[in-house]
Amino acid sequence: MDHFNYRHDELYAEEVPVADIIAQYGTPCYVYSRATIERHWRLIDEVCGKWPHRICYAVKANDNLAILDLLARLGSGFDIVSQGELERLLYIGVDPKRIVFSGVAKSESEINRALSVQIGCFNVESEAELMQIQQCAHKQNKVAPIALRINPNVDAKTHPYIATGLRDSKFGIEAAFAEKLYLQAKLLSHIEIKGIDCHIGSQLTSLEPFKQALNFVLDFVDKMKGLGIFFKHIDMGGGLGVPYHREDSLPTPADYTASLLELLKGRPLELILEPGRLIMANAGILLSRVEYIKSSSVKQFAIIDAGMNDLLRPALYQASHEIIEVKKRQGAAAQYEVVGPVCESSDRFGEYSLGIQSGDYLAIRTAGAYGASMASRYNARRRACEVMVEGGTMHLIRERETWEDLFSHEHRINPS
Repeated sequence: MDHFNYRHDELYAEEVPVADIIAQYGTPCYVYSRATIERHWRLIDEVCGKWPHRICYAVKANDNLAILDLLARLGSGFDIVSQGELERLLYIGVDPKRIVFSGVAKSESEINRALSVQIGCFNVESEAELMQIQQCAHKQNKVAPIALRINPNVDAKTHPYIATGLRDSKFGIEAAFAEKLYLQAKLLSHIEIKGIDCHIGSQLTSLEPFKQALNFVLDFVDKMKGLGIFFKHIDMGGGLGVPYHREDSLPTPADYTASLLELLKGRPLELILEPGRLIMANAGILLSRVEYIKSSSVKQFAIIDAGMNDLLRPALYQASHEIIEVKKRQGAAAQYEVVGPVCESSDRFGEYSLGIQSGDYLAIRTAGAYGASMASRYNARRRACEVMVEGGTMHLIRERETWEDLFSHEHRINPS
């Protein structure tokens, strides 16, 4: 469920006509619904109920400060994969204990920074990383809390670019080696074993892979208990798919969470979840103007002012987003291939039946996750502005870049 709906053929974001947002801020423009973000976060939290749990929002999905601040005030924890994401959270006053640090390539400087502020846990992905954390913690005379990311070799049956739980993935540690590594970690002077971590991929459309992965992890937990290693938490990552088209039929967050809790019955383990897309995707839309209608002998193109630099997902892994008119026209619709202005053939969003003319506006739905956070300046295009809607009020939460922003950090050599 989201809060982008038609009223008399005109699209609204909560109580604000989307046309009013366009009139004030132009396009391309990301628009987020505060009510949708809050609803999605609370739904996961409520299903967990009294079971010990932490929801650690995956910052990579959308790292806008206003969104992070909103989630922090709801009580969220956070999953990060870089020092930049850490610094954003520290800037808005998030308690470092509410942060888990994931990712395969944590640098020495990133580890040192995370240790200095005493984050909640490092999700460790290799022996080399574990030893680097030990060395950094020794130098700082601190104890580093860690969990190993175990690889259950479960096929998530998702796009290969977002599958992370197979044996040949760069992510995670194979179980046989993880067993030895936990025994090694137990002997390290500046390491504290907190838990175990697992994440098998993103945009999963079935609960079965999650159940397989958790059963695998629980068997591993039991085995380690017999070796004298005890865990306080299980971090199952994120990955539940969201409906990118209204006809999509997917398991609900309630179904997902309940299925995990059912398997955890009788075990005194805190459950950590790392939803990103699940909270943010349907909470955002990308607004764009139809610049031209172009016809060829085989198809019609709707050329819009938003491109793959604004929303990379379709070009990166052939993702499909529903696209709708901001204001519906009377009369028959036509079939268009919706394409952007970037000079790449992959700058396309797919084929849609639309009732449009040049100068009309479109909304690309389910763009709140991995939209703005993956945006670039390719073709020297300015990054889009971002707006948060709260009831009948709209707030600018990221300004559109200026032309000067495009080159403000660059320097010519010996300019005349």
